[in-house]
Formats: sequence, C-alpha cells, structure tokens
Amino acid sequence: MGALLSLPLLALPSVGSLVTFAASCCGAATCSAVCSACGKFQSSMATRIAFAFILLINSILSWLMLTPWALKKLEHLTMDYMSICEGTSCYGYVAVQRVNFGLGLFHFILAVVLLGVKSSKDTRAGLQNGYWGPKIILWLAFVVLTFFIPEAFYQVWGRYFAFIGAMLFVLLGLILLVDLAHTYAEFCLEKIEAHDSRAWRFLLIGSTLSMYTASFAMTIIMYIFFAHSGCSMNQAAITVNLIVLLIISFISIHPSVQEFNPKAGLAQAAMVAVYCTYLTMSAVSMEPDDRNCNPLIRTGRGTRTASIVIGAVVTMLTIAYTTTRAATQGIALGSRGSHAYSKIGDEDYEHGLVDQQPSASRREMRAEALRAAVEAGSLPANALDDDDDSDDGKDAVDDERGGTQYNYSLFHIIFFLATTWVATLLTQNIEFDESKDFAPVGRTYWASWVKIVSAWVCYTIYGWSLIAPVVLPERFGHY
Repeated sequence: MGALLSLPLLALPSVGSLVTFAASCCGAATCSAVCSACGKFQSSMATRIAFAFILLINSILSWLMLTPWALKKLEHLTMDYMSICEGTSCYGYVAVQRVNFGLGLFHFILAVVLLGVKSSKDTRAGLQNGYWGPKIILWLAFVVLTFFIPEAFYQVWGRYFAFIGAMLFVLLGLILLVDLAHTYAEFCLEKIEAHDSRAWRFLLIGSTLSMYTASFAMTIIMYIFFAHSGCSMNQAAITVNLIVLLIISFISIHPSVQEFNPKAGLAQAAMVAVYCTYLTMSAVSMEPDDRNCNPLIRTGRGTRTASIVIGAVVTMLTIAYTTTRAATQGIALGSRGSHAYSKIGDEDYEHGLVDQQPSASRREMRAEALRAAVEAGSLPANALDDDDDSDDGKDAVDDERGGTQYNYSLFHIIFFLATTWVATLLTQNIEFDESKDFAPVGRTYWASWVKIVSAWVCYTIYGWSLIAPVVLPERFGHY
C-alpha cells in the first residue's frame, strides 16, 4: 500500500527517495486503521471487503506494469539493476505475471495455513480477520521478491499454469451465476407462497420483464452498431446468443421441466439471458477494430484514453466483486449456506442453555438488574460500563464464534485463481505499443472469444440444471 502511495513521488527522485519508506509505513498503518474501523461491522464482512480491496489495488498495479511509464519507473526504482525495456521491446508480460504471482502466493499460503478453521475461537482465525498491517507488508514483500525470480519461470507459469487457473476461475463464476439465478427465483417464490405478498410477486415479475427487456435492447444495439457487412464474427455471436436465449426460455417453462422442478421458470432464464447477452455485447465492443467492426475505438485520442482507463478500472472492480462473492458463496460448491458451514458441538459452546444472542428485552432486564445492584451498593458503578462493553463489544463484532461464515481455505484458493485470471486477461495475445500511455484491458480477439464461449457455457450449465432432473430423476428426485 505504501509503495503504491509513493509511486507519484518517483517522478522526483530526490523527494521520492526520502519519502518512500515513510509512505510505506503510513500506508500499512492507514489500512490497518481502516480495517479496525470496519470492525464496527461484522468482522467477516470487513475481512471480505479488505481482501477485495487488496485484489483491486494489485490488479490495477499489474495493469500499470503494461505501460511504458510504469516500466521505466520500475527500472529507475531498482537503480537500473533490472533492464525491463531493451530498445523497442518492452516485456510488460513478465511484469504483470510477477505482480499477480506475488499476490497469488500470498493467498495460497493463507489457504494452507487456515485449512480446517471452523470458528473464530481457533487461534488461526486471527490471521484471517486481523493482523492487517503485517499481512499488507507480507503481500508487498512477496510482490518485490517475485522480481528476483528468473524470467523463464514466468514464461512457463503464465503460459500453462496461470492459463489453467484462469479458465477454472471463469468456469466457477458461471456455475455460481446459474446458482444465483435459481436461488433468487426460489427465494422470491418462497416469500410469495409464505406471505402471499404482492410486493414480492411484483419484484419477481418486474425483474423478469426488466431483464428480458434489457437482453433484447442490447441485442438490437449490437445488431445496429457491431454487425455491419463484413463483421461475420459479430453477426454469428449475436445471432447464436439470441437463438439460445429463446431456446432456454422455452425449456424453462416446458411441462416436463415444470413437472420435475415446479420452481423453474422465466425468472432464472431471464437472469442467465441478461448476463450472457452482456457477455456477448462486452465481447463485440472490446474486440480490435482491424475490420472496422468496433466504432467505439474510432474516437479522439483523449476520449480513447479515458475509455481505456475507465474500462480497466471497471473491469478490475468487477473482478474484485465477483471474486469476493464466489469465494464466500458455498451453495453451489456443496455447502449448506453461509450460516451453516460448520456444525459446532455442544462442548464448544460456553454454556448449554441458549444458542442465540439474547434479545433486546433480555438485555434491558439485565441492565435494569445491574442498575438496581449498583444503587444498592452491591456492585461498583463501573459495572454498567462493563455490561455495555460486553453487549456491544466482541460478540457484536465477531459473527463467527459459533461457526465461520465461509470456508477460509476455499476463500483464498478462489482469490488465488482470480490472480491467474487477471494475469491471463492482461497478457494473453498482448500487443505492446510504446506510443500509448495506457494499455487497453481485454481488447484482443482472444478475450472476446473467451466471453462469447463463456456465454455459451453458461447457457449449457443452466440448460443442464433444468434437464438433469428430467433425465436422471432417481438421482435428483422431485423438488
């Protein structure tokens, strides 16, 4: 964090050399203070936000490693010990792999160390929810150490291992998207059946119509702006997406599917459709313009630079959010839900009388009894302060004393896969241009085809989730 804060000072060597160390210390202290403030909320939520923020910063830093400015500043920072740019050839590929490998190694080590942690009563849980200053220093140390590993290692790592990890991350995200679609629709239906609520019925129907409207609107826009004559790739991708969208919508309301899964319907299909249509639109709008099929690229230099920067930041924000959600959503991975990750035995509780937080009325009764005891002189006056601390202190912050909200090791494994995806997205089929200040993120045919194929895979996963109970009724049973 401190190193990032000190990057602008590198333009002034004399000032940067004096302030870099202080900025690094202040960066770690600042982040620790911020995370401590987050402790006023649920500790598990604050932890997830903090790790997502670290991934966001690391991703942006690795993106900057593709630019001539960042590469030259990196050479200057190492006192020309590392010659990254030689003539007209700059090796941004290796720099990106180094930065992401450093964070990936950090998460992999945490995944191993936190294996088997089931509640915050485990002393190792503090490594997950606390020690933010040391953890940030360790992360930055790993990033620095990666620059001393030979370049040949990253050529092999990025070409094979990181690529496989990236594909696993994409597949995991698609599975969780389908699971989210089913969970959302089933949750709304349960509310409607339990309370006969018009509000929930309106939400379900309204969101379904809105998502279908957005899907068809994006399809029309793509046909108008990205499917001109000669743009056969775009025409095929848009048409296939539209046809499959209609097919899965029909399957979701087919009588056979409804018989084995009455909760299946257009609500789930709409969510899958709008996401896959978005992926297709993102693919055609981010492809290169060598065939004059992407009008978004043919803009002024200032507009194009702003578009690249905004696109990169939005992409990294999306990855950070998706990673955090995937890492804590265990339903599709075999978990029973966020509040049922681990079953704690009776012996692990501090008492065997109650297993829930005391209600507000009970706390009021306790406070009244303490006040009476203080007035009678049985207890000192500071007993009331101690009671406030016990009610609003550790128990109010720690929401994982009875069991963790998510699997810590799986959480870090998914973050590890996210670093491989970021590295692959930034470096696959990269065309380095020294004349540009910033490198566009994902503006390659490879990235476009990954999104197009991902949409098709997402449709396939959702379609199988509908057909599987019909084809294999003995395995799935009736819902």
